[in-house]
Amino acid sequence: MKAYLALEDGLVFEGKGFGAEGEIFGEVVFNTSLTGYQEIMTDPSYKGQMVTMTYPHIGNYGVNSEDVESAHPWVEGFIIRELSPVTSNYRCEETLDAYLRRHGKVGIQEIDTRKLVKYLRDFGAKKGVLSTIDHDPKSLVQKAKDSRSIVGVDLVKDVTCQKPYEFQEALLEGFEWGVKERDLKKKIPIVAVDCGIKFNILRKLNQHGFQVKIVPAFSSAEEILKENPKGVFFSNGPGDPAAVPYVVESARKLVGRVPIFGICLGHQMLGQALGGTTSKLKFGHRGGNHPVMDLKTRKIEITSQNHGFVVDLASLPKEDVELTHMNLNDQTLEGFRHKKYPLFCVQYHPENSPGPHDSDYLFQRFREMIERN
Repeated sequence: MKAYLALEDGLVFEGKGFGAEGEIFGEVVFNTSLTGYQEIMTDPSYKGQMVTMTYPHIGNYGVNSEDVESAHPWVEGFIIRELSPVTSNYRCEETLDAYLRRHGKVGIQEIDTRKLVKYLRDFGAKKGVLSTIDHDPKSLVQKAKDSRSIVGVDLVKDVTCQKPYEFQEALLEGFEWGVKERDLKKKIPIVAVDCGIKFNILRKLNQHGFQVKIVPAFSSAEEILKENPKGVFFSNGPGDPAAVPYVVESARKLVGRVPIFGICLGHQMLGQALGGTTSKLKFGHRGGNHPVMDLKTRKIEITSQNHGFVVDLASLPKEDVELTHMNLNDQTLEGFRHKKYPLFCVQYHPENSPGPHDSDYLFQRFREMIERN
């Protein structure tokens, strides 16, 4: 099955399609993780994007029903160098090709992903089209130009839950490290605002002794407070943080009334709630190898990241906000806390799915902050 990938500025790749047939649009980005393609595909933060994997050999351990981060894949398309012709893992239930086909997701392989990634790194993430139907490069480039940008678009409304629910699920055996859930006698009730939350974030919250009630992203501060939470968690999510003002408004009204922890998009929501602004990164941070320094301890964490926007450092009010974490690759903001109220957040993913375990302590820090208040 012949397939084409075309970018808005004219770069075109011819390869072989896998998964479903069709034509899809999205922002073309890259992820440097060596493993974890299943978790990446099912992360709701990738709504609106086509993901290019830098690791060349993908699909060798297949897909299983335990490692998904949501009910189905959210990537618009999947771009790889080579699809493994065989799967070899005792947990494999399905091939990657069959999984994408079943969910109607288009993939392309046998293109020069090294060239594509270097191009995106040099010129920035681009709008693109991936097609197994249209084989005319000129037509495809024009379609990519005419397609919708993710800038200014609310993608959170597409991935959030529609009604509140509770979550209580243990981590898989062998995946539990750090604090043991059974050692925490008291369950702390919190509300998690679902901007595109991942299963393993919820499992991590459960592991650290939280009783979690998940609410839609459009829930007001008043509705959240009616749940009588001891703390509020703002989750990860897709797209432009400046296009989700209703979450920012809820966060603003909650500051000072309840302890708050946010990650990824939640970090950006809290940054705006405190008066900051956000802007788009050239090509974003996506992968499991990003070095971040804790500015207080000077400890360096290797972190899992997935974001294309950042809170502008200079925009945060210095009288209220203390910077806590900094990205060592490009010196962008990775975390801050409020000087007066119990509130902190980070830009990266401490649930480490996929990725290193260095940042697991942040869930415990959230619990300790609630217990102090």
